[in-house]
Amino acid sequence: MSDFNNQQVAKLPKHLRQFIVEQHYEKYTPIDQAVWRYVMRQNYSYLKHVAYYPYIKGLQRAGLSIEYIPDLQTMNDNLGKIGWGAVTVDGFIPPAAFMEYQAYRVLVIAADIRQINHIEYTPAPDIIHESAGHAPIIADTDYNNYLSYFGSIGAKAMFSSKDFELYEAIRKLSILKEAVDGDEEEIAQAEKTLRHIADNMGEPSEMALLGRLHWWTVEYGLIGTLENPKIYGAGLLSSIGESATCMNPDVKKIWYNIDTINYQYDITKPQPQLFVTPTFQNLIDVLEAFADTMAFRRGGAESILKAIECKNPSTAVYSSGLQLTGIFTDVGLNQADELTFIKTTGPSALAFAGKQLNGHGKDYHADGFSSPVGKLKGIAKALEDHSLTELEQIGIAEGQEANLTFESGIDVVGIVKEILIENGKLILIAFEDCTVKESNGNILFKPEWGTYDMAIGEKIVSVFNGAADKDQYEEIVFVSKEQTHKVTYDEATQKLHILYKKVRSVRENQTGYEELETIFNELKTAHRADWLCALEILEIVFHKNLDTDFEKELRIYLEMKAAAEPDHAKLINDGLHVIANPVTQLITEED
Repeated sequence: MSDFNNQQVAKLPKHLRQFIVEQHYEKYTPIDQAVWRYVMRQNYSYLKHVAYYPYIKGLQRAGLSIEYIPDLQTMNDNLGKIGWGAVTVDGFIPPAAFMEYQAYRVLVIAADIRQINHIEYTPAPDIIHESAGHAPIIADTDYNNYLSYFGSIGAKAMFSSKDFELYEAIRKLSILKEAVDGDEEEIAQAEKTLRHIADNMGEPSEMALLGRLHWWTVEYGLIGTLENPKIYGAGLLSSIGESATCMNPDVKKIWYNIDTINYQYDITKPQPQLFVTPTFQNLIDVLEAFADTMAFRRGGAESILKAIECKNPSTAVYSSGLQLTGIFTDVGLNQADELTFIKTTGPSALAFAGKQLNGHGKDYHADGFSSPVGKLKGIAKALEDHSLTELEQIGIAEGQEANLTFESGIDVVGIVKEILIENGKLILIAFEDCTVKESNGNILFKPEWGTYDMAIGEKIVSVFNGAADKDQYEEIVFVSKEQTHKVTYDEATQKLHILYKKVRSVRENQTGYEELETIFNELKTAHRADWLCALEILEIVFHKNLDTDFEKELRIYLEMKAAAEPDHAKLINDGLHVIANPVTQLITEED
């Protein structure tokens, strides 16, 4: 997979690279290119009034144009100048992976483009949303700092097992809705399934709450004042329908603050309210306030319980700095609800400062890991703060039997095999011929089970999603089996592609104008459902003053089509408006 000569893409670890797909630029059809051009012309015509930043300048800095679907290499050449990169993926990817890409300052762009019948809005991620929505504002330093910082926080967020179900349901529905041959019954069933899961999520996880903050800022955010806000959210910037309607008074505008996490969202419907931030710094302040409530900053029993509910690999960090990765399944608690021990089941690994400890990978700890948490009884100083000399004074030395009793009542008796110190902190003691038991006599470890590796730490100070050393742990981030549908075009559609290609050639090469009437006649007879190609022909005829009668015929055809086809009326009328108010002229005015 190419790095596009982009430093940010080159830094991506292998567990993120598994989501990257080739763009295959050649697969975009002439209709796809026309859809891009129509949306971008509409966007600019309207967004020049309501977007937070100069839209065209933002597009140019990101390597985008109004005329063509962006090429990933061109985007990376331009984004690289501002410290960002871009890759293409297959539709929705899991939230944790999406966040981590942001932390690496890499935009995730869905390789597909919406169908013409979803030109105003698509529930599926597509290249219009991801590139034309997210990329232009990346040049704003305050905003891109927020985006990457959000990613670094989000990558640590704990999720629930229900979040996986919801992700799969959303992905499946978005794929079905965007499919050319989508089955209405299947779509209805998918909507019902999604609604059932969404209505029975229980207490929202950290990832779910962060998802709300992300939605109401990165996707649907407004900035400025309640009376005169500007759009910066990519979901609005890439939806030619909702970017216009969102400014209506019936869409409530609310100041963005920490209370925003209480507002759920539905990706399949227009938003009933939007949130306005006075500055991008306010976004970071709200994110900081929420991050202070998260397991990676709080630690303790509450955070381990979140890891147990997750049912997927998480990492607990001891106060010594030792990191334990695995699927957490049990804890011990004292009367004050403080941790006395923690346990993982199945492949586990130990790390320090994000690097796996030699000999302590998931093959060695294949059956799980458990260890006490806390202080030794009668010793005020935390065990991790003891030097080798101080350890000897309390009976802990390599080759000698040690008898340790924790404040929780857990007893560890065995021969010390190895003492491991990292960065001045004792992090691990390995025992042979070891017995570990609780004060009630319950056996936690027996000598015949082999070497007992005892983690050292008075407290668990942090718990976060995923592995400490993801590449060594060979973490397989959840990759959906539900793939986006690949379109096979029938003969009629292939012929329509040819007509679109001819019109583009006439417009760009400024030759072959005489072919336009023939193309229009074929559209009228063989492709009655199409409206966009006729608009493109009218654009050329009008601006080149080619034939007054032909121009009039085109206008009448499109106006009658708008009157007879309610679904196309706004699209056609908006297209006629942009023809009368050329985008090229507007670009010149802005520059």
